[in-house]
Amino acid sequence: MVQQAGPGGHHSKDDFPWWLVVLVLIGIVIAIAIVTSDLYAQVFTTVVRGIGTTIFVTIVAFTLAMALGLGVALLGLTDSLILRQTSRFYVEVIRGIPILVLLSYIAFVGAPAFVALYNTVTSPLAAAGWTEPLLVRDVPLMWRAIVALMIAYAAFIAEVFRAGIQAVDNGQIEAAKALGLSRYRRFRHVVAPQAFRVIFPPLSNDFIAMVKDSSLVSVLGVADITQLAKIYSSGSFRYFESYSILAYIYLILTVGLSLVLRRFEKRMRERHRR
Repeated sequence: MVQQAGPGGHHSKDDFPWWLVVLVLIGIVIAIAIVTSDLYAQVFTTVVRGIGTTIFVTIVAFTLAMALGLGVALLGLTDSLILRQTSRFYVEVIRGIPILVLLSYIAFVGAPAFVALYNTVTSPLAAAGWTEPLLVRDVPLMWRAIVALMIAYAAFIAEVFRAGIQAVDNGQIEAAKALGLSRYRRFRHVVAPQAFRVIFPPLSNDFIAMVKDSSLVSVLGVADITQLAKIYSSGSFRYFESYSILAYIYLILTVGLSLVLRRFEKRMRERHRR
């Protein structure tokens, strides 16, 4: 007998997460292999050294992308035609460029151009005694990668913010206007709390995707977990062991984050129903 689906396509009773049980069992088997095998332990110890870099790149890039994405979304909702078109131009252009291409462009074109422009502008000012002589000789590769990820994800996040803001009932905004609330207070107390419930699921998906896409920084030689796995495997020719451990670490990060974020989303829905 086929179980009837409830509202929204979900079953009337929650399915038991057998997929999670299988995943945990696989994780336990790999953990035992790491503990009992000197080779797997050595690979894990080497690769896990880059986890701090992976987490740092992800958190900083995503935080900056949210700030930029919110700004782009608000520009797209203004009354100014020029600002709206500017926002649309940014979103469409950035979404049309693969992240790897954008990363290479920012790293090898944008960063050198920024350094040259900054030094060109500040050198005469420093010579005239208006500013301290502060030349920028280079931009660290890690920050080139962070800026590229920020620019790439801001375009997608801007659309998430725009959809969330537009989902708020216009009548409530008009009521807030009638009460004399300023534009900022209307956004802070009326729009943002309601929009957050709409944007949280896709925003959390983007964050998990950012964890995985942070692996692209290895292209620039940044010592994240992917780069360390590449270095170890190329030196030892232990490709199976290296990339199995790498996949294992990414799964721990992404599945763990997914479960935490889903739990938070469920609590947020329950709190809203009360």
